[in-house]
Amino acid sequence: MPGASGQDNPRPGRPLLAVRGPGQYTGGEVNQIVKPQADLRIALAFADVYSVGMSHHGLRVLYDIANRLEGVAAERVFAPFPDYEALLRQEGRPLTTLETATPLSRCHLVGFSLGYELAATSVLTILDLGGIPLTRRERENGQYPLVLAGGAAVLNPEPLADFIDAFFLGEAEEALPEILALTREFLPLTAGRRRDLLRELATRVAGVYIPAFYHFAPGPGGYLFPAGTGENHFAPFPVHKRLVQHFDLAPLPVRPLVPLHECIHERLVLEIMRGCPNGCRFCQAGYTGRPRRERSPDTLLAAARAGIAATGYDEISLLSLSTSNYTRFAPLLACLDQEFTPAGVGLSLPSLRVDHALSGIPAKLAGMRKSGLTVAPEAGSDRLRAVINKPVTNAHLLAAAEEAFRRDWKRLKLYFMVGLPTETEADAQAIAELALAVAAKRRRGGKAAVQLSVANFVPKAFTAFQWLGAAGPAVWEERQRLVSRGLNPRQVSSSTHPLATSLLEAVIARGDRRLGAVILAAWKKGARLDSWTEYFRPAVWTEAFGEAGLDPQELASHNFTPGEPLPWDHIDCGVSQKFLAQEAARAWVGTPTPACGSAPCPGCGVAGCLDRVGAGKEERSD
Repeated sequence: MPGASGQDNPRPGRPLLAVRGPGQYTGGEVNQIVKPQADLRIALAFADVYSVGMSHHGLRVLYDIANRLEGVAAERVFAPFPDYEALLRQEGRPLTTLETATPLSRCHLVGFSLGYELAATSVLTILDLGGIPLTRRERENGQYPLVLAGGAAVLNPEPLADFIDAFFLGEAEEALPEILALTREFLPLTAGRRRDLLRELATRVAGVYIPAFYHFAPGPGGYLFPAGTGENHFAPFPVHKRLVQHFDLAPLPVRPLVPLHECIHERLVLEIMRGCPNGCRFCQAGYTGRPRRERSPDTLLAAARAGIAATGYDEISLLSLSTSNYTRFAPLLACLDQEFTPAGVGLSLPSLRVDHALSGIPAKLAGMRKSGLTVAPEAGSDRLRAVINKPVTNAHLLAAAEEAFRRDWKRLKLYFMVGLPTETEADAQAIAELALAVAAKRRRGGKAAVQLSVANFVPKAFTAFQWLGAAGPAVWEERQRLVSRGLNPRQVSSSTHPLATSLLEAVIARGDRRLGAVILAAWKKGARLDSWTEYFRPAVWTEAFGEAGLDPQELASHNFTPGEPLPWDHIDCGVSQKFLAQEAARAWVGTPTPACGSAPCPGCGVAGCLDRVGAGKEERSD
């Protein structure tokens, strides 16, 4: 494969000025890493546009890890807006990396980060513009980059199995260097060496799934994924998700890229904890991220100092699934307050647990510049929260809101879902009532914003609700209408998720390999950036499903029966299917399940589960 060189791949010229946000296609950001003479070049592809991808913490982590390796260059590429795609096609130019303007076809690997199901067609756009055949079968006999994919959206990898050479399942901090080192042994990637590399990845790197080594066969009541047979007998079954055990020692980017183009989030991100002890029954990340692992306050404070100095950001965001579950939350906030309040650096607190502890958080940050608090009650009634195993009350949220407004926090954002199992019309109406009650806690004359986001519940693999079909557009629309009808827009601003995109998400989230043909057909008909309302085209998806003889409503609403094969049965994400089935049964009667770390252990089945608290001390082992 030819080496990379910006000289023979000139950057776009004056026509670029005519497209939306030209700065997102030029590179050259502060803290960019350029290694033109590297032996191994990987294009880190984020299957959405620059403003979304540059806000994604996982991409920053991969960029940092790979570029620390000698002889390895990690470069970035993002999905283009349609106007830039049209420009590239009109001028006959390929999509290139930002760092060295290297066409994707001249990289050794293209690694996709997929955080949500609607990114599927953006994978095809990036491959096609990069000069890479779309399907893995088309790449088998040529010298093309190896195409990998990881992220939350590929825990059920089957809908994309036609297009991806190798999936990585789980946390990549330790695995990425292993994958890159192994790939270097097999360069150049000719047809024979390519298959040899895939075999080595499958057998030597835990967490790697190679779809070519597994047989897809329709069977009664489901779609089977038997272990490799014949020449593929070596393929592991199941494939175990990878987990970073010593999280406090895992790389934490302290010189993140500072975007040139406006992004969704422009702030320093500190991932304080991975995993979540709460066990919400709808939450895929909560189950598959187990066990809880934390970084120490000393590690985080040092990273915050270095990151603010390297970027000039004036806001720090604490990242985790449930930030207030971090066991040393109060001392961490005190350290950040003391260190950064004098410098005018603010703090953002997403993903706060809604319980009695939340009411004390605003007081802990009395001196620090306050941007916003984000909480996710998920359901409007105490009854429905018992179903989803979120055992908190409206009183907790109202007490926290009152304290936040008293301490002059500027914004409180509330996340809810409609279409949850056992939901009634009264549960939907309760969302509006609770939001108005929160707004009423504002001080007289207070201008703090209360923002309400209402999503449509989509069942996901590896959760207690994985067997259940989605409620569907008719129910979602009615529930959204009930919420909207009960609100006063002068007191609470609100947003809802589009019905058609939620339906597509529901189909892909629990789908099988039959969807590959649908995704390809929809892309050929013009499907692009499907998570963007302005670009989503439901009609082309309807046509694509029709040509494949599939009904999206039927697929989305399908209830798997006990014992029926699931499309993701060949993947082990740690939590046992037995435990998930028990959680499903407990949901119907609203029986709570205690959090991880409580006694007795809930028994989720995670091998060697350690509830890591304090400075990483192993306090219990199941």
